[in-house]
Amino acid sequence: MVLHLTGCSSTKHVPDGQLLLNKVSINIIPDTADNSGPIQSEELYNFLRQQPNHKVLGFAKIQLATYSLSGRDSTKWYNRWLRSLGQAPVIYDEELTELSERQLRQALINRGYMGVRVDIDSVVNRDRKRINLTYNIYPGLPHVIDSVGYEIADSNIARILAQDSSWCNIGVGDLFDRNQLDTERANITQLLRSKGYYSFNREYITFVADTAANSKQLGLTMHIQPPRQAAEHQEVDSMSEIEHNTYAVRHVYFVTNYNASESGNSLDFSDRDSVDYNGIKILYGDDRYIKPDILYEKCLIRPGYNYNVYDVERTYENLSQLGILKFINIEMQPVAYVDGQEWLDVYILLSRNKKQSISIDVEGTNSEGDLGFGVGLTYQHRNLAKRSNLFTAKIRASYESLSGDVEGLINNNYTEFSGQVGITFPKFEAPFLSTSVKRRSRAQTQFTLSANYQERPEYTRVIAGAAWKYKWNTTHPRGVNRVHTYDFIDINYVYLPNSTSDFIDQIAPSNPLLRYSYEDHFIMRMGYSFYQTNRRIPTGTANSFTIQPSVSTWRASFEMAGNLLYGLSSAFGLNKSDGAYKIFGIQYAQYIKGEASYSYVHNLNSRNALAFHASAGVAFPYGNSTAVPFEKRFYAGGANNVRGWGVRTLGPGAYQSENSVLNFINQCGDISLYLSAEYRAKLFWVFEGALFIDAGNIWTIKTYENQPRGTFKFNQFYKEIAGAYGIGLRMDFTYFLLRLDLGMKAHNPAYGQERWPIFHPNWHRDATFHFAVGYPF
Repeated sequence: MVLHLTGCSSTKHVPDGQLLLNKVSINIIPDTADNSGPIQSEELYNFLRQQPNHKVLGFAKIQLATYSLSGRDSTKWYNRWLRSLGQAPVIYDEELTELSERQLRQALINRGYMGVRVDIDSVVNRDRKRINLTYNIYPGLPHVIDSVGYEIADSNIARILAQDSSWCNIGVGDLFDRNQLDTERANITQLLRSKGYYSFNREYITFVADTAANSKQLGLTMHIQPPRQAAEHQEVDSMSEIEHNTYAVRHVYFVTNYNASESGNSLDFSDRDSVDYNGIKILYGDDRYIKPDILYEKCLIRPGYNYNVYDVERTYENLSQLGILKFINIEMQPVAYVDGQEWLDVYILLSRNKKQSISIDVEGTNSEGDLGFGVGLTYQHRNLAKRSNLFTAKIRASYESLSGDVEGLINNNYTEFSGQVGITFPKFEAPFLSTSVKRRSRAQTQFTLSANYQERPEYTRVIAGAAWKYKWNTTHPRGVNRVHTYDFIDINYVYLPNSTSDFIDQIAPSNPLLRYSYEDHFIMRMGYSFYQTNRRIPTGTANSFTIQPSVSTWRASFEMAGNLLYGLSSAFGLNKSDGAYKIFGIQYAQYIKGEASYSYVHNLNSRNALAFHASAGVAFPYGNSTAVPFEKRFYAGGANNVRGWGVRTLGPGAYQSENSVLNFINQCGDISLYLSAEYRAKLFWVFEGALFIDAGNIWTIKTYENQPRGTFKFNQFYKEIAGAYGIGLRMDFTYFLLRLDLGMKAHNPAYGQERWPIFHPNWHRDATFHFAVGYPF
């Protein structure tokens, strides 16, 4: 298929007299005396105003070939469809080439290479209607900063900058990089705007470079200019004596039913009802849908205090947590100058979201002739008690008939009913926290209750749960976002009220893991999880200069269960039954578990990326438990793990599974290790391709009879790391991504099986397909 596509005439739709831009390259010829470090040509391609059609894997122009399959008659749907999938040929434009040359030269000048020269070589093939371009760049020697000076007329600003050096990123020995100068201006502006200088902007900051003749060394002087207009309330002898004014907040107004189309640009709301709450004024419309104390807690802008840009940003973030709000805008209005102080009135403009919503999902099943259905209902109220508390209620029911012999079974169908109710509060709901801490934290509190009733041919089971957790975000000044989740308490209870007389003995006569999964048990746990990423929302087009070079993500979690119950059991001198303490006649689990993962995605350009992932975890039972509960153990294989194996079909260690369907309960462990690397490339339309390699496995800490060769040993585990390789096809629909991966076994640690399938591949034995939503990491 690829050979057929690439074999199509790429100039089929190139008009006569014009040329296809076939190839563009950038060649940098550095000065031999330049010790500042080489310039990478890859980082300069984004400055080209015209680039050739995209190549997949560096050689196949599949998008252009797809477009070339279309006929010349654009009125036919088939031709229009092919063109929508493909990419039109890039026609050489001399003006865009000249513009690219100027952009490249300016980019190097901005980096400090003032004497840069750019020459363009072209190779034209008129018969094949193609042209190849080469931009030869001679950067010369860069200008280097050998001294840095400061001229700041405003003594107050000079003192602020001297006390806080976080803004400074330019020093002696650095290249004269104008991009760094712009960063410096932005840092200073942000710092001063956090100290009350509302009207200060980057235009007040200028840099003067002083160079000597025939020298690449320069002295750099930063100037912070006085205000452009003389202040009306000061008598001064010269402009240099005028200081920048700081602003304080006079009033804070919340406008709860703001309508931009009705209000226009006016901030006159004198016709509204006003409510004063701790110095904040709330201007209500007809619908008083939110209470004053909620708005007060989320607002960090306070009357009487200096303007602070960070308080404004955090107020935006806090208010965005309120699901009842659809639109948020904060506007400042300078209003007065009294006793040497400038004042601002702050207007926080809000519009309301929908209060309630209902969604329904329905599905049907047909399993070897046994028909079934499922229906679910979800209800949400986004403004419970007029405090923007989110109330969620979910119910679901499913049924599947069972044909065949049902003698000896207690049910002739599969039936399941489940329900969940929860409330999310947009703040810390905790009596031990002060109001100031609650106000400055972007926290949510979640309470959840759930129940699940299952009827199976062999048993009836009830699973109940309750959870109380906190979730909050923090943002680092350099754009790193962190999410923290603290599970204050999480309870799970499994109860089997009815089963066939020999069900437990039949399913697991010698398997404590499987037996535990179907016996009554109780888990009471607490935990903490951490998520950090520097990913930002992409801006511009695919060829914009704002593509993020790399994205890194950290995840970590820790949990422990049973300690409180075990302490109480010991303190009150309760007796053990069957070697363990029980609560209400049910044994409770006791264990600790921790895991961490790191992902890194390096964007080579707008269409190609390399991704890496590593994760590890360990869980350990103690005290009241001899094994970690099945649902808390690790597993290997699957769409997000070692993709040469299906889910729960790998490990632990060198464990050999005779039947993955029957023995999946044994393929879990207490230790997990996983490594992966993936190359991702955009193909055409919404399609992306991938090549990947995976490695990893799981192990048990203790030796279990039903998991032979699964125990972790330091002198053995590295030999039991499984390896896989494969290819993937993805469809990126912007809001979600569908993924199809084909994984092949490379190294199989299972005892008695082919150790190195990569040298003796067998399609039926070694291939595994995975369909999933989203990237694997």
